[in-house]
Amino acid sequence: MVPDRRVAVVTGGSRGIGRAVCVRLAKAGYDICLNYAGNAAAAEETAALCREAGAQVLTVQADVSSTQGCTDLFDAVKKQFGRVDVLVNNAGITRDGLLLRMSEADYDAVLGTNLKGAVFCCKAASRMMMHQRYGRIINMTSVVGLRGNAGQVNYAASKAGLIGLTKSLAKELASRNITVNAVAPGFVGTEMTAAMPEAARTAALATIPAGRMADPDEIARAVEFFAAEGSSYITGQVLCVDGGMAV
Repeated sequence: MVPDRRVAVVTGGSRGIGRAVCVRLAKAGYDICLNYAGNAAAAEETAALCREAGAQVLTVQADVSSTQGCTDLFDAVKKQFGRVDVLVNNAGITRDGLLLRMSEADYDAVLGTNLKGAVFCCKAASRMMMHQRYGRIINMTSVVGLRGNAGQVNYAASKAGLIGLTKSLAKELASRNITVNAVAPGFVGTEMTAAMPEAARTAALATIPAGRMADPDEIARAVEFFAAEGSSYITGQVLCVDGGMAV
C-alpha cells in the first residue's frame, strides 16, 4: 500500500546542501525528518521552510558518527512517522591538512561523521525499508572522492568510501525494491566555500568547465531524481553534479 506521503530522513539537514535537499523534497510531497548536529536555530529555519511547503517536519539533534546517535535518530522517526522511505546521508565535516601534519583525531573525526555515520544510518534505515519492501538511499559523496585533492586525504578517503558503500549496498538491497545511489557535487555555493580565501576560490573556479559554482538547489534536484518512485531501476550509480570537473 502506497502511503499518502512518503518520509525522507536527511542528515546534516540544517544548512547548505542539506537545507536545499530538505526544502526540495518537502516541495515534492515528502514529510521530513531533519537531523542536525548542533545548530538548532539553523535547523528550525530549515524546518520552517519545509512546513511552508506543506510538509510535516521532525527535527532531531543527534551525532550520527555514533551508533547511539543513529539509534536515537531512527527511533524518533519510527515514533513520529512509523516509516522511512528515503534516506539522504548528507552529514559531513572537513578537517583539512597535509597528511604529514594530520592528527589521528582529525582523521578519525572526518571518517567517523562522513563514512561511519552513513554506514550506521544505512543499517538502521534499511531494516525499516526491508520490512516495507521499498526504499531510496542517497549518499552525498564528492568529486574529491573520485579525483582526490591535496590537503584532503581524510575527506577524500571518506567520500571514496561512500562510493564503495553505495555500490556494495545496492547489490545487497536490490531484491527488496531498495535503491542505493550517490550524488557527487563539485564546488557548491555554501557557507563553507564562501569562507575560502579569494585565491583559493579563484583557483577552484579555474578547474570547473562551467565556470561557476553550483547552487545548492542544483544538487538537491539530483537527490530528488534518485528519491523518486520512478527511479526504481537505477541503483549503484554515482551522479556527478560538478559543472564538468570530473570529465
